[in-house]
Amino acid sequence: MREVGRGRDQTRWTRAILGRPDRPLDLLTARFDHHRYAPHTHEEFSVGICVLGASCIDYRGDALRVGQGTIVVLAPGEVHTGESAYGTYAYRALYPAPALLSDGILGGTPHFRDPLLHDPELAAALRTAHAELSTCPDPLEAESRLPWLLTALARRHSTSRPTADTVPGAGTIALAVRDRLADELAAPPSLADLATDLGLSRYQLLRAFRTTMGMPPYAWLAQHRVSRARGLLEAGARPAEVAVQVGFADQAHMTRWFRRVLGVTPAAYRTSVRP
Repeated sequence: MREVGRGRDQTRWTRAILGRPDRPLDLLTARFDHHRYAPHTHEEFSVGICVLGASCIDYRGDALRVGQGTIVVLAPGEVHTGESAYGTYAYRALYPAPALLSDGILGGTPHFRDPLLHDPELAAALRTAHAELSTCPDPLEAESRLPWLLTALARRHSTSRPTADTVPGAGTIALAVRDRLADELAAPPSLADLATDLGLSRYQLLRAFRTTMGMPPYAWLAQHRVSRARGLLEAGARPAEVAVQVGFADQAHMTRWFRRVLGVTPAAYRTSVRP
């Protein structure tokens, strides 16, 4: 994590690790009163969500006004600037490689005719994923959530045609993925590797799994880890030791999932079931 501040202007850079073979995906959290970006470009897409106030961006010869809740998509290599429209503004931004947006569409890198997108559901999902993955080191969770949302962005709002939603043999695919994750819970393979092994795209694998299991792969694996952890805690193992044994990133990661699944912390669970 890298954080920079001047007065009330603040930026924080973090990275989501997606697993092999993807590069880390940079995440920016920013709040500005006075800062103006010099004209610049990015090698990746820039996908931002305004969360406070409004900003002005010079892009493709237009002066864009980005209000709260708006998604702004800037293409790789396009020169742009940015500054406050009035007072304080804040936003969250992701910088994904083009391949992360092209998995569920036809024709390669998507083109966004309009850089300003009004999609409250997707904006909220991107904002939540950004906030949670900025502090979560689990590659499988990042790979399950971010490519799925970025593919949805391209399928809903780019000029590209989406690929077919139906995945033949979805049930068989989901069970094969489930079994691999259960067998390798301490060091699970990346979804990209699993998809390659099954002759699928990552988007097809995610759709097959979510359709069949009712949840994404990371959520299924986390709940499976909680089940395994319960037995170890009941046998007297300490939470910090158990977290490592079942593959959670750390004890805090395991605690987060225990609260979600069981409503208690691992330590409280251990105390309640031990004689």
